[in-house]
Amino acid sequence: MTLHNRSILLVGGSGGLGTATARLLAAESAALTISYHSNESRAAALQDVADIVQADITKSADRTRLLDTVGQLYGVVIFTGDPSRVKDQAQLEAMARHAQEVNYLGPILLARDAAARMQAASVPGAIVLFSTMQAVSLFPGSTAYAGAKASLQHAARLLAKECRGQNIRVNVIAPGATAAGMAEASIASGKYNHLIEQGLAPRFGRAEDVARAVRFFLEPDNYITGQVLSVDGGVTL
Repeated sequence: MTLHNRSILLVGGSGGLGTATARLLAAESAALTISYHSNESRAAALQDVADIVQADITKSADRTRLLDTVGQLYGVVIFTGDPSRVKDQAQLEAMARHAQEVNYLGPILLARDAAARMQAASVPGAIVLFSTMQAVSLFPGSTAYAGAKASLQHAARLLAKECRGQNIRVNVIAPGATAAGMAEASIASGKYNHLIEQGLAPRFGRAEDVARAVRFFLEPDNYITGQVLSVDGGVTL
């Protein structure tokens, strides 16, 4: 119960991964705030465990408003992302620009804003950002998405180094083929069946696998910062 009453913000936390994480943290009586971008009804399903706030973190004013709403933070977990799939190479430039806004700039700028507030208040804290197995290993056709997420990983490690010694930890989780979030539809379509058939992973990931990794990084006495943790059953090996 080391997270009891600690203020934790789950950004984009109403999806499958965020919901599992919210339920896990709520069981320890963490003081949760969940932000959503557009799916209000999905977010409303978590009103029993968290305060709900609408925000578009690609906008500076929304980032400020979101952090003002939460007040003094202990933890920030940024789930937000967009698969940025390109069906035609003619779409690549436009989609890559979109991916940079949604998958890189919005999340890292919010993380930096949160870290600055923690530093100003001299309060220890933990920041967790979300990447993807596609930024850890090479998946053909993922230039727009993987490029932005790889940038996020590097920028997160830079932030961790800048916060080193101030007891503000910054880490990244890179989920694999998980039956929740963006990979859920791909798994249902059979796109990733070969991972199991070829023995590249023992099973598909579950939302709870990712939630436990988030909880690990949020532990107040955690001694880890500046790391990228692949929660993928070994796929990226």
